[in-house]
Amino acid sequence: MILLNNSQKLLALYKSLARSIPESLKVYGSVYHINHGNPFNLEVLVDSWPEYRMVIIRPQKQEMTDDMDLYTNVYRIFSKEPQKSQEILKNCEIINWKQILQIQGFQGSLEDILNLNASNKSKFGSWAETGHPDVEFESETPDFKYAQLDVSYSGLVNDRWRRGKNERSLRYIKRCIEALPTACVLGPEGIPVSWVTMDPSCELGMAYSMERYRKKGKMRQTMVQFKKYLRQNNIPFYLSVLEFNEDSRRSVKQNGFFEAACEWHQWTCYPQI
Repeated sequence: MILLNNSQKLLALYKSLARSIPESLKVYGSVYHINHGNPFNLEVLVDSWPEYRMVIIRPQKQEMTDDMDLYTNVYRIFSKEPQKSQEILKNCEIINWKQILQIQGFQGSLEDILNLNASNKSKFGSWAETGHPDVEFESETPDFKYAQLDVSYSGLVNDRWRRGKNERSLRYIKRCIEALPTACVLGPEGIPVSWVTMDPSCELGMAYSMERYRKKGKMRQTMVQFKKYLRQNNIPFYLSVLEFNEDSRRSVKQNGFFEAACEWHQWTCYPQI
């Protein structure tokens, strides 16, 4: 594999990956952040250049010091020919199979190639953003204010994230809030009542509304304003929803998203003992 670290080549890769959306979304979004400061110290590997069949995004070596950190030890993969990826993925110089890690992508065919002892092989309904909402919100009431989520609320987000509630997730959340776009609506007490964050691959997530404010439009207000900001700054974004969560699927469609043909995949991998 070739380490791609030239800015012009990375820009060319970004433009090339756009032609393979939605299957390439995980690496496409990651390359966007790499091209804009690389706040998570990621690196890009390709099997060849300028013609390539496979792209792997992984953290730089100095980032993966904790063998148990599932939030940092994440590999995002896109392959034009998944059936020919086995030899590359078996290479321990490319993926550190001695660590607990996650592999993410939008190509279910990689599962047969990986052939790993994995958990959380859930197939999520994936979503890609398009268009504009038809309905604009009325003027904000004096008691509620749209804002960027402050890092001081990392604990609040961690306590309510289904994948959180531990020290490693708290560190990850703090880093996301500090380095990447976020959004929230502050309630009358000046505390977030709904919020959404972005991950290093441009996926929106950790979205949550406090129970007393659910079904009152606060999450929709958060999303509409956040999408407006992302569009204005030409930042790509998408999100995933569990395919059996009909309420969430209906909600994101109402917010101007469309359902992509492919699915969101995440494999949690454990080293063989």
